[in-house]
Amino acid sequence: KRLLLLLILVLISEVNGQRQKQKPKRKPVRPTPEPVEPTELPPPLPPGPPSVFPDCPRECFCPSDFPSALYCDSRNLRKVPLIPPRIHYLYLQNNFIDSLPEESFKNATELRWVNLDNNRIKKLDRRVMEQMDGLIFLYLEKNQLKEVPSFLPPNLEQLRLSRNLISKIPAGVFNKLEHLVLLDLHHNKLSDGVFNKNTFRGLKNLMQLNLAHNILRKLPPGLPSAVHQLFLDRNNIEDIPDDYFKEFPNLAFLRLNYNQISDKGLPKNSFNLTNLLVLQLAHNKLTNMPFINPKLEHLYLNDNSIERINGTQICPTSLITFQDLSADLENAPRLRYLRLDGNQLKPPIPLDLMMCFRLLQSVVF
Repeated sequence: KRLLLLLILVLISEVNGQRQKQKPKRKPVRPTPEPVEPTELPPPLPPGPPSVFPDCPRECFCPSDFPSALYCDSRNLRKVPLIPPRIHYLYLQNNFIDSLPEESFKNATELRWVNLDNNRIKKLDRRVMEQMDGLIFLYLEKNQLKEVPSFLPPNLEQLRLSRNLISKIPAGVFNKLEHLVLLDLHHNKLSDGVFNKNTFRGLKNLMQLNLAHNILRKLPPGLPSAVHQLFLDRNNIEDIPDDYFKEFPNLAFLRLNYNQISDKGLPKNSFNLTNLLVLQLAHNKLTNMPFINPKLEHLYLNDNSIERINGTQICPTSLITFQDLSADLENAPRLRYLRLDGNQLKPPIPLDLMMCFRLLQSVVF
């Protein structure tokens, strides 16, 4: 009996040991389903409340007190909704739109203002552009365009294409845009080879041209002669051809900050322009103060390598006529603001400089 009892105890202990070694079974893991939308894009916003306008897209907003406007901005949209024919002002900025389907714009023949900033548009459909004859303002900043769009509406007055990937301007793209007043191409990939004497042909009334923050090493040829404001800062421009700016009799504001301009590449009378009021040459490689026109009012020369200033030499009018400080100031140079900080100058401010520019109100030295 004792032997039988011991045998039973041994069998029980072995069975218990095997139970302890066995691991619990895991439940099968279901594979994660593929997301309907790309994972990096947030879902579209839910439709808003019904509008007083039956044709108002549910994903947009139609203000009752502004019936010609349609607000579809900042709604995580992937596609352009059907635009009602009554709309003149269309806001589609800050979405994830990558194209402009013809179907969405088939009734939108009265558009005047379209804002498509901050989307993913790579090109524009010719058929869509050709039916927007009345469009005046077109905003396409911060998209993925690689060239200036063709077949642009002929009545455009403002075209904003900054912060794209533009490295090409098709021939004749501006030929019919005689009403264009503002062209913004800053922060793209435009190089010297893109431009020729005919690139801007047709822009007879252009007043503001922004080519800043590109990869230019030379001043582009054939710029519109009517331009009033010209922005060329943050390029790699090294020199200025003789009489280059003489071609722009209305030029009043010129910005050339953050380039590589030195005294060697700057002819003496480059900026002796009758209508020039503001000249910005900060962050270049100048060692001397350039000659300016008596009518210039604001001059920025900060952060260059200027070591000294001879007021007698750079004064646009002879100092002899200003020795009497009580003399009439009508003929005195009009300079009112001068910035010279960030150079290698040491105080005090030269007396002959102050004798010349007696209308100066502020000097940052």
